[in-house]
Amino acid sequence: MPANGYDIVIFGATSFVGQLVCAYLAQRYEADGDFRWAMAGRTPAKLERVRDQIGRPDIDLIVADAQDPASLTALCEQTRAVVSTVGPYALYGEPMIAACTETGTDYCDLTGEVHWIKQMLSRYEARARQTGARIVPCCGFDSLPSDLGVHFLQQAAGQRFGVPCNRVKMRVKAMRGGFSGGTVASMTALAKALRRDPSLRRELANPYSICPPGYDPGVRQPSVRAARYDDTANAWIAPFIMATTNERVVQRSNALSEQAYGRDFQYDEAMLMGRGIKGRMAAHGLTLGLGGFLLGVALAPTRAVLERFVLPAPGEGPSPEAQANGFYDIRLFGRTADGERLTARVRGDRDPGYGSTCKMLGEAGACLARDIGSEVPGGFWTPATLFGDALIERLQTHAGVSFDLVD
Repeated sequence: MPANGYDIVIFGATSFVGQLVCAYLAQRYEADGDFRWAMAGRTPAKLERVRDQIGRPDIDLIVADAQDPASLTALCEQTRAVVSTVGPYALYGEPMIAACTETGTDYCDLTGEVHWIKQMLSRYEARARQTGARIVPCCGFDSLPSDLGVHFLQQAAGQRFGVPCNRVKMRVKAMRGGFSGGTVASMTALAKALRRDPSLRRELANPYSICPPGYDPGVRQPSVRAARYDDTANAWIAPFIMATTNERVVQRSNALSEQAYGRDFQYDEAMLMGRGIKGRMAAHGLTLGLGGFLLGVALAPTRAVLERFVLPAPGEGPSPEAQANGFYDIRLFGRTADGERLTARVRGDRDPGYGSTCKMLGEAGACLARDIGSEVPGGFWTPATLFGDALIERLQTHAGVSFDLVD
């Protein structure tokens, strides 16, 4: 990177989440002249409009297009790290991964598309190790609270018990937030990919699908696919739509850390729905609703109707008021092989998918550029294995995300 280069460049700055990230960085680093960042996208007029909206005429603009590899290479050569919000990543994300890998530029994003991560691992991880590029997918609500939450819990378990929790249950206690058009576009892109290639279903069913090649601890992983009562949480639970991504990221963290969570580590995620008959009805209702929604997205005729009349279009998302009024409260119930128990809590002060995600992604990019030493080798990392405590500290200090123990 040139001496006068940027710490980070936001690629996709005109996207819905990209604009939120830029607004967050504009406020967060307004008084920090040493932190240099820029906005990148394919349309100069739209970039200028975003810059005007965030009130930072001093921020540089870079014209770069995912369909123009030369422009991506030129972008990478100007920065320590790239923060990409250009999704669906299965459709538009690979060119930037290729450019960062080839130039040795660090990278993070907010994808939740496990099948795409699997493809990128097979195509680019070996080269990233050669060039020193540190690639970190899943730095939004998918999957920072889960991945860093388990890391936080295991650090506490090691200090308190001397051993990790080999069984962890993540339960969403409460959450308020909405979908954006980008999230919907990712879901529909996956549905279309599954229709083209049914073998993807086996990949998505494999809890170790993004772990290193040959990694198979032989441990059957639990999966919450229906409403049921959870004795640990003393409440009814229902499936969590983001579990498919988060569970695999957490398993990759355990694999990359040489099974620091235990060789027999088990992990699953679900929504807490309450107790008694009310909780039971809510759990069954959410399960049916989620199943109907996923079926509707999977079938072409109903997907077309949903896209036209119900779901937000790309570039749309929750209002500023909805983002500010959103929140999430996540509990992680841990148990050691000897039966010792520990519970951690992760809370965010904004809409999880957007108001909080934009802050998490911005801090992940800053952490990548500022806190990770050059001695850390290149390759595909998870948030927990590359950032760990450094990002937890940033999130608690600046981003409205808290990590604590609940005794």
